[in-house]
Amino acid sequence: MAKQELFERSPIRAFDEATNGGLKAGELGLVTAKKGLGKTSVLVQFGMDTLLNGKQLVHVSFDQHSENVISWYDGIYNEISKKKTIANAADVKDQIVRNRTILNFNQDNFNLEKVVNTLNALKAGGIAVAGVVIDGVDFSKVKEADIQAVASYAKATKTRVWISATAEGDKLEDSAPKALLEYFTAVIHLVSKSSVTQVSILKMGKKTDLESTLKLDSKTLLITNI
Repeated sequence: MAKQELFERSPIRAFDEATNGGLKAGELGLVTAKKGLGKTSVLVQFGMDTLLNGKQLVHVSFDQHSENVISWYDGIYNEISKKKTIANAADVKDQIVRNRTILNFNQDNFNLEKVVNTLNALKAGGIAVAGVVIDGVDFSKVKEADIQAVASYAKATKTRVWISATAEGDKLEDSAPKALLEYFTAVIHLVSKSSVTQVSILKMGKKTDLESTLKLDSKTLLITNI
């Protein structure tokens, strides 16, 4: 019951509401921003949402050690659990993290196609992955075949996949090379304006530049529409 309450209070509910249901199983989403604006926080919130829903998650990081990734999840969980008095919050956290697998790779020698091979190996080993987040992708090192492999994996396994990448521009065409953008159902961009980090929804399905009041809370970095 506690886990369900936390899932219902997940910051991703605000994103789902703003996007008419959010990312569906089998689809790819992209989170972009300039460095230091909160991409990892947002990605971890999507990952935590999968865990709070009782599903298996794989977190792939190209730029952070496992200890740092774990710290992000601990912090996000603690902030979400503060919203509701949960007597056994620590027990719930211990329970959900059993469904989390963290993988660290170097993109110079381990491309996204190899990541997909690893995910398929986990599936063959009996891990029913429902969510994948891939943090720190450098699109200058990505070929269309890489994203195509991820998209095919997501569709075949009904897995939600979120990827983060650095982008200097604030427009959809700045998010990723044009040939790759078509593979993403959702593209969101974090932009700092007047000391507020706004969550811009650049693409959702066939719609672009959706109106959004979403932002990151300045203290917790949780997605909010307040």
